[in-house]
Amino acid sequence: MIIRLKPCGFPFRRLFSSCHVDSAGTSSQSAPAQNAVFDREMKQMQRDWAVRQPDFQAAQYLKEEIGWRVADKVFDLTKFNPLVLDIGCGVGNITPHLIKENVGKIIQIDMSGGMVQSSAACDDSEVIVERRHVDEETLDGFHENQFDLLLTSMSAHWINQLPQWMKKCNEILKPDCPFIGSMLAEDTLYELRCSLQLAELERLGGVSSHISPFVRSQDVGGLLSSAGFDMITLDSDEIEVGYPNMFALMYDLQLMAESHCTYRRNRTIRRDVLMAAEAIYQSMYSKDGKYPATFKIVSFIGWKKGPNMPKAAKRGSQTVSLKDIGKMVEDPEMMKKMSEDNVGKEKD
Repeated sequence: MIIRLKPCGFPFRRLFSSCHVDSAGTSSQSAPAQNAVFDREMKQMQRDWAVRQPDFQAAQYLKEEIGWRVADKVFDLTKFNPLVLDIGCGVGNITPHLIKENVGKIIQIDMSGGMVQSSAACDDSEVIVERRHVDEETLDGFHENQFDLLLTSMSAHWINQLPQWMKKCNEILKPDCPFIGSMLAEDTLYELRCSLQLAELERLGGVSSHISPFVRSQDVGGLLSSAGFDMITLDSDEIEVGYPNMFALMYDLQLMAESHCTYRRNRTIRRDVLMAAEAIYQSMYSKDGKYPATFKIVSFIGWKKGPNMPKAAKRGSQTVSLKDIGKMVEDPEMMKKMSEDNVGKEKD
């Protein structure tokens, strides 16, 4: 479990004086587009607000961890990627970990101008980084077969019309090239969701929406396949973060720019409901004096079809049993021999 300590400037007074859910402050709610779930204008305001806060960097621990995991998957690619697009880059949680042996140039885009301006460059000075203020949902300004690699981390769960968006990603990607990303999935923050719902049932006799909906992990593969991707790999993981109280969690969600932003959101929460939710959270979920919050992450890799796209090995072609994997890790000579055997088979 990751333990999150209370920030020095934790604004209890501001949180309770407004009892407001939206991190960007008050704003007029725009009319929803056809079949749109998320208010993208509000999400942009939340991101612009968050990046200006003094505690912003201290709350990026989750996005930094997921960004590193996405970058780590790039190291597994055997091909060089001259032009890479980081979709929804935020303040740059993927780019700093990439190296010149894997990528040539990275274009970072985000709907928040403040985040794009603050995005981190690559630690490897030979990697070129370009920043653009572009809405990652529309991907305007890019043409077909332009990029050698697409990356996205902790952004896609705010996209309206995921099927159309993934098709657009497939279009701007070159054949035989991968799309690698991670996003929040169903059951994320279930502790907070249940606590708020039970508190509202007790105090108001009904429930309203305070946590945004998330895609189901098992649906991501189908969406990628429908968009034209092949050789799809999915990985689901849970990260549990411990907070000193429920309000510290809510404050960090604001600083992450991960506050609720559906068109049907309830814009305020009564103070007595918040206090009841805090007591329920503590009673039902608190462990060792910490309030656990679960973030479910679904990671994916999909390849755009092409003549040189990697292909799955034939069934039964393996040369080692899974029970011997431990021995391989401990025996470098055995690993070297297996690699030489595989190279020989590929030449045959």
